[in-house]
Amino acid sequence: MIAVFLSPLYIALHIYLIWRLLIWLGACHKIFKKKQVIIPLLLIYAFFSCSILIGFLLPKGDLKYLISGIGNFWLGILLYTVIVFIINYYIKLAYFKLKKIPSNKTKDTKFYKVSGVISIIIIAFISLYGNINARNIHTTNYEVTINKKVKSMSELNIVLVADLHIGYNVGSTQIEKMVKKINKENPDAVIMAGDIFDNDYDAIYNPDRIVNSFRQIKSKYGIFAVYGNHDIDEKTLAGFTFDYKSKKISDLRMDKMLSNSNIKLLRDDYIMLNEEIYIYGRPDYKKLGRNIDKRKTPVEITSDLDKSKPIILIDHQPRELDELEEAGIDLDLSGHTHNGQLFPGTLLTKLLWKNPYGYLKINNFNSIVTSGVGLYGPNMRVGSIAEIVKIKVKFL
Repeated sequence: MIAVFLSPLYIALHIYLIWRLLIWLGACHKIFKKKQVIIPLLLIYAFFSCSILIGFLLPKGDLKYLISGIGNFWLGILLYTVIVFIINYYIKLAYFKLKKIPSNKTKDTKFYKVSGVISIIIIAFISLYGNINARNIHTTNYEVTINKKVKSMSELNIVLVADLHIGYNVGSTQIEKMVKKINKENPDAVIMAGDIFDNDYDAIYNPDRIVNSFRQIKSKYGIFAVYGNHDIDEKTLAGFTFDYKSKKISDLRMDKMLSNSNIKLLRDDYIMLNEEIYIYGRPDYKKLGRNIDKRKTPVEITSDLDKSKPIILIDHQPRELDELEEAGIDLDLSGHTHNGQLFPGTLLTKLLWKNPYGYLKINNFNSIVTSGVGLYGPNMRVGSIAEIVKIKVKFL
């Protein structure tokens, strides 16, 4: 119910922003002081500011998909509007203090008008860049050495993807791009490290087309996945949930979609490649899912495994890294962090996670965290990239 408590703040923020916008427009030209201009502007602004709620309330269909997408994009615009507004405010204070201009005259100065234009240009540029950047999928390469012998191979070519968040932000076009990128790397195994879905299965515009794309993935040993904290049947508004009473589990249609896509879902269990390499999939740290009340600890995971063989772990959230190292895990593959997705969140993740993004080695333990393919919340990436990760694992 956090969304309900935050809604007054959201409303107050928008009232303040439109008020400041109208004052600035009025200072730029007297036409913006006329009612026949002000009223349409207020209606347009009200639509965008309420689009996230409108999309949430609309029934399933094309209109809901469109409005929800607009609402998610608006959240990103709002973030950078607030940041630029705060920066502009303090620059303006410093400027007028240096010029010794009275504060009650600031609305009539050339600086006031020009700074507003510059602010709008900056916000528009960042927002458009962020939206375009989010659709551009990169390929990031890592090389990992595991000091264990494997008779049947000297190296394993893995492609790691995570955080697809298939839904209102990410549809079949992005998935098709991802599949082409994956196949280009000729993988031995493809790993999907959680948040394949974006909470609501009904948010998927064309499930059959996405299933067809997944089935085009060419992988020697197959596709292996775990669920993340968003692979559950749960309604969200601006990223916040409403029902905390029942246990969060996946929509059965999600499970079926993966099965139809030839994706093997691992839920606190493992498969073996050539009877020599373990690939173990953990349930999410917070949202354990169906029929799991407590996930195994790192020690419990490896207690029944042959530690002389390579152990590759898939865990959506990059947690317990020291414990995994002590338990004898060789390689941990994760997502979840999005590498912050949006600046300044890209700085915050460094304070929250031991390995927020990229490659970290602790003795013989290796951790790789991807920034993901998709998006959560705001429909843009600023300061981070969408990526697939190619990992060449060498065995000695």
